[in-house]
Amino acid sequence: MNRPPDTFVTEHLFVRRPRLADAPAIFAAYAADPEATRYLTWKPHATVASLEDYLAIPIAEWETGVAFRYELCLRGTDLPIGSIHLRPHNTSMLFGYVLAKVWWGRGFMAEALRFTVDWALGQPEVFRAYAFCDAENPASARVMEKAGMTREGILRRWSICPNLGPEPRDCIVCAKVR
Repeated sequence: MNRPPDTFVTEHLFVRRPRLADAPAIFAAYAADPEATRYLTWKPHATVASLEDYLAIPIAEWETGVAFRYELCLRGTDLPIGSIHLRPHNTSMLFGYVLAKVWWGRGFMAEALRFTVDWALGQPEVFRAYAFCDAENPASARVMEKAGMTREGILRRWSICPNLGPEPRDCIVCAKVR
């Protein structure tokens, strides 16, 4: 598989690889926000230092090709307002994302997801682009649908949202295939 581009631009966004120096801005925008992280697979970060430790992982994953995390910035800026993560697996690509609450409802995440899904499905070895969200997070399912994915169903007791409890929760899965 070809590596995704280091950066890309959409109508409203400049999207780029993460840097350790992004930690304070990411922490302030969304990584410490319990609402923005409510349905995610990780708890809000308590300190910028813990976020720096975490960011070292996706930065290293870029180098090895294991996964590709991007920071979303408003076009014309370099300040992260969210992120999107691509994780290849065999003939599919899994997507995850988070956006600062102040930017919800403006179509930015669907815009970034649409670009990355289309890029993934343009790779000869990728036949399925998919994402999932907690069943109680219909706004996230709508993001996937706006990005061109089709709702496939419910994955029963699929993923743990540590902010909501220790047990696996039902999730909505959406995908786009070729």
